[in-house]
Amino acid sequence: MSKKEKTLKRVKTPSRRKFFKAAAATGAAAAATIAMPNVAFGAPKTLKMQAAWPSGANIFFEMAGDFAKMVGDMSNGELKIDLQPVGAVVKTSEIGQAVSSGVLDMGHWVTAYWYGKNPAASLFGTGPSYGMSSQEVMGWIEYGGGRKLYEETLSKVGFNYVGLFHMPMPAQPFGWFKKNVTKVSDVKGMKYRTVGLATNVLTAMGMVVRQLPGGEIQPAMKTGLIEAAEFNNPTSDSQFGMQDVSKYYHLGSFHQSQEMFEIPVNTKTFNGLSPQHQAILKNAAYAANTDNYFKALVRYSADLSKLMNQHKVNVYQTSDEILAQQLKGWDKVIGDFVKKDPFFAKIVASQKAYAKRVMKYLLMNQPNYRLAYENEFGALAKVKI
Repeated sequence: MSKKEKTLKRVKTPSRRKFFKAAAATGAAAAATIAMPNVAFGAPKTLKMQAAWPSGANIFFEMAGDFAKMVGDMSNGELKIDLQPVGAVVKTSEIGQAVSSGVLDMGHWVTAYWYGKNPAASLFGTGPSYGMSSQEVMGWIEYGGGRKLYEETLSKVGFNYVGLFHMPMPAQPFGWFKKNVTKVSDVKGMKYRTVGLATNVLTAMGMVVRQLPGGEIQPAMKTGLIEAAEFNNPTSDSQFGMQDVSKYYHLGSFHQSQEMFEIPVNTKTFNGLSPQHQAILKNAAYAANTDNYFKALVRYSADLSKLMNQHKVNVYQTSDEILAQQLKGWDKVIGDFVKKDPFFAKIVASQKAYAKRVMKYLLMNQPNYRLAYENEFGALAKVKI
């Protein structure tokens, strides 16, 4: 072999070291490609939601925002909720139909707001207690047969959506009055604001009930259109300015002793989501359920303290006489509906069966927490917060 040929061979033939180095680099690149997670880089899916609450200083709108943020966080931004305040697209009373038709993807309200379409709506949030708080009513919906009955109710009123629930609300106050009311005779003939089946219950007590949107309550009381009213809790009531029209606030009532938010999601929209995104919506509602309740306890108690100390509001527990009459009112109202509506009767029977079993356990198992509280802080009515 000539000297020239030997030189060409050395140039064209790669060394063993270079060959294996190149092969190793190629293999590492391939392995890295295989190991990379299968991430979708498409545009995020945005769902339009309208709440029944005004934006700004409103704790219910804030709680709707908490849910929306959880959805975004859980999906790493792939699923977003465009949250709009009350009236942004439709009236509050139209949210259910707007979600059903696809004008909105989602809503944030309570079932009592479609009570006018079917009184059974109130049984999924503002019905009789049978000893249950909102926690147990939510348990009945998810584990006691309530969800199937809820879906049947949606079908009966023509709503086409998947419903999620969150935030088991503490019992709502009896409300704001012009004086301390302790007897049934004190409230007979009184013009009063509430919503849902509670309108029937308090009418049975002899009150003159009017249904008004939350934003109209305070002005109506100021002008004398109504003499007393309830909305929901110390924080929301403070934000409406109820302390400026009344100094008598009665807590803890059976007219609405359990309620929770309903999140309707358009059925076609929900079914069009991936299983992962469907699961995120459901589990974000569960997460908001806990988070909102914790927030409520802190904020409601703090705002009750402000009402008492800064605004000199007189705060009372609703009297046993009035509570007992409310229960009689519930018995009458529920009895009347059961007689004329077999489907309503079916829901009530399911609730009663659940409450009878579950509440026997809870009521027998729970110690008297009031004893423990008063052992530490003294008589409840005299404790300053």
